[in-house]
Amino acid sequence: MLQSLNVRATLVSLVMLVVLLGIWELANQAPAADKPLTEYEMLMGGADQEARVPPPSAVIDLAVDELSNPFYDAGPNDKGIGIQLAYSVYRVLAGYLLAALIAIPIGFLIGMSPLMYKALNPFIQVLRPISPLAWMPLALFIIKDSEASSIFVIFICSIWPMLINTAFGVAGVRRDWVNVARTHELSALKTAFAVILPAAAPTILTGMRISIGIAWLVIVAAEMLVGGTGIGYYVWNEWNNLDLTSVIFSILMIGLVGMLLDLALSAATRLVQYQE
Repeated sequence: MLQSLNVRATLVSLVMLVVLLGIWELANQAPAADKPLTEYEMLMGGADQEARVPPPSAVIDLAVDELSNPFYDAGPNDKGIGIQLAYSVYRVLAGYLLAALIAIPIGFLIGMSPLMYKALNPFIQVLRPISPLAWMPLALFIIKDSEASSIFVIFICSIWPMLINTAFGVAGVRRDWVNVARTHELSALKTAFAVILPAAAPTILTGMRISIGIAWLVIVAAEMLVGGTGIGYYVWNEWNNLDLTSVIFSILMIGLVGMLLDLALSAATRLVQYQE
């Protein structure tokens, strides 16, 4: 039954995709209406160019060309999409893993200790709502390195979902399980690893899944600000070149990589829940 549902859902998705691409392609072929040229249209070379976004066929042609050699390097402003994505994924994973190393232990501390929860909660409530990009000027001033600053921004945006979910998961572990561990005279550290961690793992992984999605969103904006390399820089550079086909292609690649990152964390969450 479930397999049949998955097959039907896949077929519906494919039909919707074909219909949407067909509408997009046909709309692109429609003639532009006669109207006076604006200043922007003149810069773009006329109303005919401004009135249409690239059709799916043009984006597919570019995708085939780019993906046939994704790791070419022809200079600072001409690198393959694979290289640009690799820079972005590296920055995301570096900041994300650093955040996990700090957020999960602090989350355990907050979840297990009401005292530490009350002591740290004001700091969390003040720092959590701050936009990660607001930290970029300060990071650039202090660190004086654009790549390290981007990693720091990813660290900042990744830490809060992991910390809060970890604290929530740890605090929600059944007290009788902890009491049994105490009757067996387990140390606090052994109780944390043997009892609390397995029970809180699904909630912790949910926080990690949320964090990776936010981190991938933020890195694109951060790279637009600092430039140099990365998929965010690639999008902004192609826009400056008025190459909308490359912009649309890069947007699709951002979505694809983001989906793969989310699927990896989703699979880990399901694996933990299955083992329980």
